[in-house]
Amino acid sequence: MKGITRFSNSLMERYLPDPFLFVIILTVVIFGMGLGLTDSSPVQMVAYWGEGFWALLAFSMQMVLVLVTGFVLASSPIFKQGLGKLAGFARSPGSAIIWVTLVSLAASWINWGFGLVIGALFAKELAKRVEHVDYRLLIASAYSGFIIWHAGFSGSIPLSIATEGHPFVDKIGIIPTTATIFAGYNLIIVAALVIIVPLLNRLMMPKREDTVTVNPKVLADPVIEKLPAKSDMTPAERLENSWILSMVIGALGLAFIVYYFVQNGFALTLDLVNFMFLFLGIIFHGTPRKYLIAVQEAVKGAGAIIVQFPFYAGIMGMMTASGLAAVMSEAFVSVSTADTLPLFAFLSAGLVNFFVPSGGGQWAVQAPIMLEAAEMLGSDPAKVAMAVAWGDAWTNMIQPFWALPALAIAGLKAKDIMGFCVIVLVVSGVVIGLGLLFL
Repeated sequence: MKGITRFSNSLMERYLPDPFLFVIILTVVIFGMGLGLTDSSPVQMVAYWGEGFWALLAFSMQMVLVLVTGFVLASSPIFKQGLGKLAGFARSPGSAIIWVTLVSLAASWINWGFGLVIGALFAKELAKRVEHVDYRLLIASAYSGFIIWHAGFSGSIPLSIATEGHPFVDKIGIIPTTATIFAGYNLIIVAALVIIVPLLNRLMMPKREDTVTVNPKVLADPVIEKLPAKSDMTPAERLENSWILSMVIGALGLAFIVYYFVQNGFALTLDLVNFMFLFLGIIFHGTPRKYLIAVQEAVKGAGAIIVQFPFYAGIMGMMTASGLAAVMSEAFVSVSTADTLPLFAFLSAGLVNFFVPSGGGQWAVQAPIMLEAAEMLGSDPAKVAMAVAWGDAWTNMIQPFWALPALAIAGLKAKDIMGFCVIVLVVSGVVIGLGLLFL
């Protein structure tokens, strides 16, 4: 395993480009595939790309806020103490790897945005406290928990088909989460990954001479500026350093959170997660000034998200409008039977996800094809839908799109962790595929 891991890391470090170059290469590849595999002309492909370029603006802002508000919350004294206590359970590099994977898996199953941020922040805290732990593997382990998000409470596909009036209700009706998220086969796959992924990450630990560590001083929080005496403050400075203002606005935010849960139950959305992170951060930092200092530090890592997400939106535009995503899906359906359709739906979704890294967007493209095939072949539509969901989550392991927030928090590049993630991709793919085929 150490030899395989070393080879995988060497390969990624040598050949994987920066995520920005990666998305440019993907753009060119999809443009060419659209010309070759569909009836689209060059002018049409340009139009599809440009018209889709800004389709993810709202989502891009949500992802920026996931990074910023999560980072700010974690930098608060109270939250750092909590993460520190959790990190105290790890006594060795091996236990640190297992512990961060389990925390990330649990958090991702609750909500994918929560899992992305908490896993990376917890990994940083472990790196400060555990000697001789490989920092690259630590962050990769935190990101590996993301593999189960679409099979959990925030899975967009199972939640969509459980909602009244969803786009495909005339074809499949309302499918409750008891037939998707809480179906026996799905829970068995989740349980298997919860056992296998932490152990796999532990087995990938490099030898001591190959271990890449990080100086805890590099991960230390920025020094907070020394405040002048209260008597020397201007009226504006007193407001900036008033804990009363933070508590008042924080209480208002908490009131809405309580109201939301009373009205909707424990139904986490990305907007609510960001809302919770934002107002808990305001309260935990104590004053508006301290909060703004933390925000200024957090936004330094948001540049990659802001620049790259529009390019992915452009790729999605070409994939969907040209019919290229449908061509890919139909190729897998053509060789499927009633029993194998979930497996091929999973594989096709994994491929399409590489170019359409959005669960909702991918479902809109693939659902008409997959549900039609399920009806024709006599396959369970709920299981086919979950297969698409699993495929969407599966190839996220090697898709820099979703890793950007974690990488920004960690201060690493995609090639630093992708060697480990490739191995997680292969092993988890076997587990999920066998589960969909035989359970």
